[in-house]
Amino acid sequence: MELSFHLCIISLLLLSSKSAAKESEIISRFQRYLQINTAQPKPLYREAADFILSEAASLSLESQTLEFVPGKPLVLLKWPGSDPSLSSVLLNSHTDVVPAEHDKWTHPPFSAHLDSNGDIYARGSQDMKCVGIQYLEAIRRLKASGFEPKRSVYLSFVPDEEIGGHAGAEKFAESDVFKGLNVGIVLDEGLASPTENYRTFYAERCPMWLVIKATGAPGHGAKLYDNTATENLFKSIESVRRFRASQFDLVKAGLKAEGEVVSVNMVFLKAGTPTPTGFVMNLQPSEAEAGFDIRVPPTADQESLERRIAEEWAPSSRNMTFMFKQKVSVLDDSGRPILTATDSSNPWWGLLEEAVKKADGKLGKPEIFPASTDARYFRQLGLPAIGFSPMANTPILLHDHNEFLNKDEYLKGIEIYESIIKAYASYVDHGRSAGSRDEL
Repeated sequence: MELSFHLCIISLLLLSSKSAAKESEIISRFQRYLQINTAQPKPLYREAADFILSEAASLSLESQTLEFVPGKPLVLLKWPGSDPSLSSVLLNSHTDVVPAEHDKWTHPPFSAHLDSNGDIYARGSQDMKCVGIQYLEAIRRLKASGFEPKRSVYLSFVPDEEIGGHAGAEKFAESDVFKGLNVGIVLDEGLASPTENYRTFYAERCPMWLVIKATGAPGHGAKLYDNTATENLFKSIESVRRFRASQFDLVKAGLKAEGEVVSVNMVFLKAGTPTPTGFVMNLQPSEAEAGFDIRVPPTADQESLERRIAEEWAPSSRNMTFMFKQKVSVLDDSGRPILTATDSSNPWWGLLEEAVKKADGKLGKPEIFPASTDARYFRQLGLPAIGFSPMANTPILLHDHNEFLNKDEYLKGIEIYESIIKAYASYVDHGRSAGSRDEL
């Protein structure tokens, strides 16, 4: 009896040791990816691509490298499904990250330092290298379990999301290669959640980068007169500020989420006549400009906002003009808001909810993403795209100093994706053609 008890203890210790070693390998792979410096403006894309291709080879996944723009590789992996007539699942992530101010970090941003609390510090730990590697780790687990997908599963690792995605996801979505994938559902990035509920996103706000320019007669710095360039611009800024406050008040009162209102933030102010040491101090300038980052949800009236800009913020009657550095429509080519359904009309949403629940996760209320992601390029094609990054109980630190993700949250996220990928890759709707986009 005593011998049997000791053998049982030894067996448990061996199992625990093997589990710890396996966990260490999983974390090590994540750290190696994080340690590749893919920060804009000079991301080491080749190193990242080589790492991803190496991991894909270890999983016997099909792979190809596409370059829609030279020097900016997009890695596309495939786990073939048993029924090619079914539409495929696309798991998208981006390989680039934003720059980091190294001196503002507790640990070097590309060291992937693991501290005593289990927090992994690195640029990209939340945005969004975690997700890309979690996809791969989830597939590793599914393959080890003997699971075989009915639908083909594609993984795209795209460049340049942090600078607009024009050389990556945008060109990919427009390509013949993409058309040949017969994609039925896209998963892309979401945000960390400070609570126990994971966050999901069915749409995102569209950027309208506005520049307002005011002109007026120049004059002596001591002279008081009407309709100077700066006076006209300040009137506009005040009008913008009032609108911004009205939108922000809705968020503060809890009446709307951040992604449901129009956000307006001034990002630059330019006026004055420069000198080698500063500006001419006794001359009122003839021109003044201000730039605004505006984000518009697909539920807003974008045409009404443009009329407000023309009539209130930059009226020609005050010698003002405006232009958009970028303007993305909230409507698709058919005139419908660009969003993904979150009701029973979209089977993929229900599958995700059930899969997360099955993996002991919790979902919050579906949201509109407050900024922009690559998902917009797929939604514009009429495809359902869901933003989701399984990071609960985690402060939102994307683009911030000391970005980190706890290893336990990272490991739990792999379990969540394993459940989602299994559900998506197994799904067959016998009531209608499961390969048709029209069903969504």
